[in-house]
Amino acid sequence: MTETEQRELPVEKGTVECRPGVRIGLDRCRFCASSRAFRERGTWKRSPALAYCMASRVTEEVDLARVDAVRCADRTGEGFRSIMSIIS
Repeated sequence: MTETEQRELPVEKGTVECRPGVRIGLDRCRFCASSRAFRERGTWKRSPALAYCMASRVTEEVDLARVDAVRCADRTGEGFRSIMSIIS
């Protein structure tokens, strides 16, 4: 999925609205299978969840206190889906 096909979710008070009316904290979002990138001080950093993706292997840290947007690959409105069920 390309960046243009991903949703860009604004961060408000440390949360994002991943489904209509449902907000989750960035601490959970970073472990969501759909999170792709976090914008920290104007720079997009790939999601820590991708550290477990064989194709990506991201190891970059994200300072969640400085994040103002999240790129999300969830186009169906499924909402938060933990990577823990994928890697266990």
